Amino acid sequence: MRTLKEIKCGETVKVVKLNGVGAIKRRIMDMGITKGTDVFVRKVAPFGDPLEVTVRGYELSLRKADAELIEVE
Repeated sequence: MRTLKEIKCGETVKVVKLNGVGAIKRRIMDMGITKGTDVFVRKVAPFGDPLEVTVRGYELSLRKADAELIEVE
């Protein structure tokens, strides 16, 4: 399975699973990233951190460490 960290700029993917536990998983879910949600990768910083994505109609910046916890297809 690929993670959100591996997705290239301009791609749209669907969230399959969140791998975090406890507060980290809760924080990701509170940002609107849940199973079945479409995520569009808008920009990736030159060194890969952070990623700017569009989720549920709004822009969101994610750290690489958080993006690694999100499995997508």
